[in-house]
Amino acid sequence: MKDIKSSVGVRIVIIGVLILALLIPSAFIRALVGERASRRREAIEEITSKWSTEQTIGGPVITVPYTVTWKDEKGVTRSTTKYIQVLPETLNIEGELHPEIRYRGIYQAVVYNGRLHFSGKFAFEGIRKLNIDLKDVLWDEAFISVNISDMRGIKEYVELKWGEQAILFEPGIKRGNNLFDSGASVGIPLSSGNLSDRVDYAFQLNFKGSEALSFLPLGKATKISLESSWSNPSFDGAFLPVQHQIDNNGFSADWQVLDLNRNYPQVWVENVSERTVFSSSFGVNLFTPVDIYTQTTRAAKYMIMFIGLTFLVFFLVEIFSSKKIHPIQYLMIGFSLCIFYLLLLSLSEHISFGWAYLLASLSVVILISAYVRSALEKKVIPVITAGMLTVLYGFLYILLQNQDYALLIGSVGLFLIMATVMYLTRNVNWYRIDLSNTLE
Repeated sequence: MKDIKSSVGVRIVIIGVLILALLIPSAFIRALVGERASRRREAIEEITSKWSTEQTIGGPVITVPYTVTWKDEKGVTRSTTKYIQVLPETLNIEGELHPEIRYRGIYQAVVYNGRLHFSGKFAFEGIRKLNIDLKDVLWDEAFISVNISDMRGIKEYVELKWGEQAILFEPGIKRGNNLFDSGASVGIPLSSGNLSDRVDYAFQLNFKGSEALSFLPLGKATKISLESSWSNPSFDGAFLPVQHQIDNNGFSADWQVLDLNRNYPQVWVENVSERTVFSSSFGVNLFTPVDIYTQTTRAAKYMIMFIGLTFLVFFLVEIFSSKKIHPIQYLMIGFSLCIFYLLLLSLSEHISFGWAYLLASLSVVILISAYVRSALEKKVIPVITAGMLTVLYGFLYILLQNQDYALLIGSVGLFLIMATVMYLTRNVNWYRIDLSNTLE
C-alpha cells in the first residue's frame, strides 16, 4: 500500500495548509507596517503642529454691511444687518517657497518658508445689480479679509496698500465674512462714490507652512506664479497649472483661472457657502518621492504569491529529483520569506528603499540557498533556488517601481510562470506518480 507521506495529493494538501498557516505572520507584518506608518504620521503632525500646518491662502474679499428694515405682523419696525461680499476683479499672486526637512527621530517632514505678493484691482459696479438701496449700505463699516488657514505661520505684519493709503491688517476675521474661519482683516475707506471706480490693492505675506500650499481663485481673473527649489511637486486641487517646469533645481508653475471656471459669482449677499468657495481650491503638494510604508505595504500584498511560487518550485524539485522535502523544511523556508518584509521595513527606515530592498532580498536568497544546500545535499538545487528567488525579487521590484503598469506586468509574469510550470510537468502522469518510488 502506498505510503500516505508519499501521496502526491496528500503532500499538495500539506503544502496548501502550510501556505494558509503563513497567512498569520503575513497579517502581523502588514499590521506592523500600518503601525509604523501611523507613528510616522504622528511624528509629522507633531512637527507641523509646532511649525505650521498646510496653508490655504484666499482673498482678498471685501465685506460691506447694509441694513434691511421691515415691519412685522404687529406693525413694529424691525431691522437686521446683512452683508455683501465683493471679490476682486483681478488677482495676481507671485510667490516662492523655500522648503526644508525637519526630523523627529527617524521620521521627517517637509516644511517651508514662503513669500507671496498680492496685487490687483477691485470694481464695485456689481453692487448696483443687487437691488439694494445704497442709502442702507454702511459704507464706513466695510472691511477687507484674507484667509490664512494657520495664523501661527505669519512671520511679520501685513500691510495693505489700498489706493494711495497703507493700512495694517489686524488678526481675525470680522463678523460678516462667512467664508473664512481664520485669517486677517482690516477696515477700508469706502463710499457710494467709489462704485464707478477701480481701486488698486497690494500686500505681501511672509509665512511658514508644511507639506502643501493651496489657493482660492477669487479674482474675476486669477493669475498665480509660484517657484520653489523642491524638485518633486504634486499639483492637485480643482485646477492644474497652465504651464510648469520641473527639474533637479526645483519647479515653477503658473495658474490662470477665470470666474467662469468657478461656481460662484463676483458679488453676492449671503447665498454662497464656505464649502462652495473652498471646493475650488488648488495648489501644490511638496511630495516625498518614496513613501517606504506604501511601498512595503504593496510588496507585502504579494507575500502569499511569493510563498506559493517558492513552494511550487520545491514541490517540482521533489517530483524531478531524488530528494523529499519535509513539511518543517517548507515551513522554515516560508518563515524566511516572511522575514524579508521585516528586513525591508526596518532597513528602509534608515537607508534608501532601493538599497534596503537589495540588502533584504540578498540576505533571504543567501539564507534559503544555504539552508537548501545543507538540507538537501545537492549542489544544483541551491543554484536553482537562488536563481528562482532572484528572478522573483527582481520581478517584485519591477512591479513596485511601475505602479501604473503593475497589473499588466503582474498578469504577464504570472502567465509566463504558469506556462513554464505546465511545460516542465507536461509529461508527468499524476495518477501513477509515486513519490516513495520516484524520490527514494
